[in-house]
Amino acid sequence: MTFKAQLLHFAVILLTVLAGPRIAAAEPLQLVGLGDSLMAGYQLPQEDALPAQLQRQLVAKGHDVVIANAGVSGDTTSGGLSRVDWSVPEGTDGVILELGANDALRGIPPEQTEKNLEQIIARLKERNIPILLVGMLAPPNMGDDYGQRFNAIYPRLAEKYDLPLYPFVLDGVITDRSLLLDDGMHPNTKGLETMAQRMLPLAESWVADIKGQQN
Repeated sequence: MTFKAQLLHFAVILLTVLAGPRIAAAEPLQLVGLGDSLMAGYQLPQEDALPAQLQRQLVAKGHDVVIANAGVSGDTTSGGLSRVDWSVPEGTDGVILELGANDALRGIPPEQTEKNLEQIIARLKERNIPILLVGMLAPPNMGDDYGQRFNAIYPRLAEKYDLPLYPFVLDGVITDRSLLLDDGMHPNTKGLETMAQRMLPLAESWVADIKGQQN
């Protein structure tokens, strides 16, 4: 090997070594939105769904993230529990957990809903995956007793497992008809954008914590 060839070979090795850590550092956080129709983007294109909306807003704030949409319309906490292992792939850096709305609509006992959510949280914690818990409130027509039992689930789990909690996924949206589809229940594109905007400060803090734990 000539001197020039040796020099070129050395330069290639040096560049590879130097570039390696930069490439690794440039990888975005891989997040998953595990939820129901409110996460899935019911009747809307994927680019309008909550994960895509929140991803765009986080990226605009300088956070390098990708949020996969693991929302399934009609899903209950039981359904989420049955699929959590395969809906959250290896290499996931964090999960936005939004489930429970369909439990309340179906009148599932709040104690069962809490048990399912707790098992989902336990499964993710076993894998050392950080969780941002997104809460739900029971519809008023379910009655005061049901509402009190259901609404206490999310704050209790957040405190027990030291999770960041966004208390009500539809905050600022469910009372504004202009932000809902014709069914009066599901957010439209503007509604999902509003949800992402309201969730953004907590999501930013959560993402920063994940990055801090990785460094």
